[in-house]
Amino acid sequence: MKKIFLPVFSAIILLSCNTANVSSDRIDSINAKSEKVFNKAYQQIKLNDLKKNLHIIASDEMEGRDTGSPGQKKAGEYIVQFYKELGISFPKKMGSYYQKVPSSFMKKRGGGNLPDSENIIAFIEGNEKPEETIVVSAHYDHVGTKNGVVYNGADDDGSGTVAVMQIAKAFQSAKKKGKGPKRSLLFLHATGEEHGLFGSSYYSENSVFPLANTVADLNIDMIGRDDPANRGKNYVYVIGSEMLSSELKIINEAANKKTHNLELNYKYDDPKDPDRLYYRSDHYNFAKHGIPVAFYFDGIHEDYHQPTDDVEKIDFNLLQKRTQLIFTTAWELANRENRIVVDKK
Repeated sequence: MKKIFLPVFSAIILLSCNTANVSSDRIDSINAKSEKVFNKAYQQIKLNDLKKNLHIIASDEMEGRDTGSPGQKKAGEYIVQFYKELGISFPKKMGSYYQKVPSSFMKKRGGGNLPDSENIIAFIEGNEKPEETIVVSAHYDHVGTKNGVVYNGADDDGSGTVAVMQIAKAFQSAKKKGKGPKRSLLFLHATGEEHGLFGSSYYSENSVFPLANTVADLNIDMIGRDDPANRGKNYVYVIGSEMLSSELKIINEAANKKTHNLELNYKYDDPKDPDRLYYRSDHYNFAKHGIPVAFYFDGIHEDYHQPTDDVEKIDFNLLQKRTQLIFTTAWELANRENRIVVDKK
């Protein structure tokens, strides 16, 4: 592989591998207030908050969160209330946090008789380049209840759902300190992923903001466990980060080195991989429109789509580390001077 040099981050300060102190090699280019605000925001991604929210999102009360079900709607209400309490609103043109995904839309794409459902969208407007948007996405549906048994989907994708919530909280914390992002952040909780990526497909065809102004999508789908090949490791699979942009993978790797230095596994980072994971989560509905994506994933473990995918099996320390990595990558994308290039097909 050709040797490359990591660019210096343009507008942020990143954490060192084992401490919340800022990295000394960036002090010359940003002011002390920016350093402090980033660190405070990063620290908002708290292990106990991830636990609290996931215990609710993946509880039996949510009945497995099948698309359009009462349990999924209840989970959605919890997510919306979370954003309301933080003072994070929705895009003004929407009028609410909910983007309806009609039953008819899903039926035409193989969704059978699924009822109407909703994407949930929260939004933080950028201060300097508000027309440019970074999407942070995760699906909040799962597969429901079968034969009276609840499939809680704690990892799939309760883990991604609560990660998006905490990343939003971190950005909102910075905004309240007077250091809101330069670009806008859109937090997309997609519905209908398990049945066919329906929610993200609907969003891509009915986007709140022009797709031409969508800089990147960081998609989170299962980041709370490990798979048999990586048991006990500090790792995460990253898929698609160099498919469309030569810069996104570099930025993510730089963020990783400045935070927890996880093992970034690129096993599935190939459209020709037999598992075809590049096509199997919501990021693909952005990638097919030429938007750079990174898909964060922990692998196929033994509880995938089983009733045993429960909160008790989540590795919350690893979930926190992965969430902090994704936040740091999003921070750089939102605050760097120039949007990342799209220079690959």
